[in-house]
Amino acid sequence: MSEKQRQCCVVMRINLDCNACCRKVRRILINMKEVDTHMIEKREDKIIVCGRFRSSDIVVKLQKKMKRRVEILEVEDFTGGHGREQGFHDHEPPYEPEHEYSVQQPDHMTWPLLC
Repeated sequence: MSEKQRQCCVVMRINLDCNACCRKVRRILINMKEVDTHMIEKREDKIIVCGRFRSSDIVVKLQKKMKRRVEILEVEDFTGGHGREQGFHDHEPPYEPEHEYSVQQPDHMTWPLLC
């Protein structure tokens, strides 16, 4: 599946001061053909957008048109394979050092004197 055709849902934060700001955001989202559904929560200053798009494209477009900072809070990917493209693993194994270093108390005679 190409990068542009990912089905996802994005939760964003943007400062929505008044009802006019909400109307402007709604108008911008309705005119985007890749957006399927959206929900605007004015009290929490959140926007939830679902559709086939890259989340960065939606954020850039909202920032340019609204002239406000947009923060991505959460991205949920609905493509097959647990939201990952081929070649990626779901979880990385925890880091394990190759060698074990023993922690020994240094001899107090080998430490330099600090005066």
